[in-house]
Amino acid sequence: MQKSMFFVPPAKNEPVLTYKPGSDERTKLVEAIKIAKSEVVDVPMIIDGKEVRTGNRQELRPPHERNHLLGHFHRGDEEHVKMAIDAALAAREKWSELSWKQRASIFLKAAGMISGPYRARLNAATMLGQSKSAHQAEIDSACELADFLRFNVQYMTEIYNDQPDSSELVWNRLEQRALEGFVFALTPFNFTAIAGNLPSAPAMMGNTVVWKAADTQIYSARIIMEIFMEAGLPDGVINLIFVRGPVAGKVIFSHPDFAGIHFTGSTAVFQHIWKEIGNNISKYKSYPRIVGETGGKNFVLAHQSANPVQVATAITRGAFEYQGQKCSAVSRAYIPDTMWEEVLKEIKMDFETIKMGTVEKFTNFVNAVIDEASFDKLAGVIDRARKDSQVEIIQGGHYDKSEGFFIEPTILLTTDPHYVTMEEELFGPILTIYVYDHNKFDEILEVIDNTSIYALTGSIFSKDRYVVEHAMRRLKHAAGNFYINDKPTGAVVNQQPFGGARGSGTNDKAGSMINLLRWVSPRTIKECFLPPVSYKYPFMED
Repeated sequence: MQKSMFFVPPAKNEPVLTYKPGSDERTKLVEAIKIAKSEVVDVPMIIDGKEVRTGNRQELRPPHERNHLLGHFHRGDEEHVKMAIDAALAAREKWSELSWKQRASIFLKAAGMISGPYRARLNAATMLGQSKSAHQAEIDSACELADFLRFNVQYMTEIYNDQPDSSELVWNRLEQRALEGFVFALTPFNFTAIAGNLPSAPAMMGNTVVWKAADTQIYSARIIMEIFMEAGLPDGVINLIFVRGPVAGKVIFSHPDFAGIHFTGSTAVFQHIWKEIGNNISKYKSYPRIVGETGGKNFVLAHQSANPVQVATAITRGAFEYQGQKCSAVSRAYIPDTMWEEVLKEIKMDFETIKMGTVEKFTNFVNAVIDEASFDKLAGVIDRARKDSQVEIIQGGHYDKSEGFFIEPTILLTTDPHYVTMEEELFGPILTIYVYDHNKFDEILEVIDNTSIYALTGSIFSKDRYVVEHAMRRLKHAAGNFYINDKPTGAVVNQQPFGGARGSGTNDKAGSMINLLRWVSPRTIKECFLPPVSYKYPFMED
């Protein structure tokens, strides 16, 4: 058997294509959308490599075009969760013992498929199923997912190669074992890349996985699973189920072989899961790994030395790209009174050119929010703001769900830095601005640090390096991803590892080695070449 050392291809970030008019990638994407809309798909669960249909079919429709039927998925129940767990446990030993090189090959091939022949199809599915623009789909489902897979392979090899010191007579080794049991991946609607990364990261490290995709992301999740299987992923390693959250939780969190959860979603759900795990802790064979990235109430802070145009652009892009449905989206901004008029002027100029509508019209900057529940919640926020004397709607404020779930980009101006929309996560295209006295910069730093339970992303705009340094120091724990003179969104794998603390999650940094380390259990091995033959030590001599 070949015993050589192997090195994986160096990971590089996937280039983002432009989709300019007349470009080859735009032509392919338009055709992929046309094909996707011409068929009605039937989406089964995948358990132990087999298609599982229940007959309980649920509709899949574009959020921006509710009269169009994309397909159906098959809703599962408790028995399907048990089937998925059994399949994962049955596949565990063989998969965990498989050479890391074979696991690397599978996921590197999947990355090549995503950035190559599947690119247009996966982007089209993300656009239609999750109402993302061509650019937002490209940076998500094509580039970031490929980046996750390639860099995670590289991190895996670095983890395995990191070994302790040894001496002439003692050889010390560190073995990274897969966790003892199965991992549960619970994935969100808003990023196809996250949906692919949460099950594949633990699997890459030798774990087997039960994956529950969000209902509103199933249309693209099915293609991710197809890619993994086509790339050679063995049966039972990742099992994709379509059950309701409480149904999955009831079975999974009471199972003795539950070894960990990889989660992205709301803070409330994550806290409930943590509580359930704590209540059942005596049932498990080992302490489960709890890895989660949750909500954010992300801020832009402008100092009076900042460039107003740059601040306005960061607000428009950071708050309203993908309808504000990013964990990192800007939802509160603090502008000094000395530049407020100029920032407002620039924002209004942006709003004059912003277009909203279907993803198929590439000139649209804003599309639909994900579903009716989100629409109703956001519309309610706008209605209450319209009646509240503490806040003024200075841009937007309209909504319409006659054809799709469209919420107009909306900016609220408040006189209270602790107004409800400054503190609670909304997950939609609603931004609240507070104009502060430029002489009270330290006070506004205090307000930012103590506003809301979250600490995910935030940014400071200033030309004054003393101010930047001061703000970074004062806001040390206010954001896990901190930006200087940039919007606090758009983290790139291996460049800005992503995650926050406080109420925003465990800060295990997706897109870095830190995350991969959570999915292994190290064993230290010491081998002594010349073992002692007497119990006596030199100090014991007469």
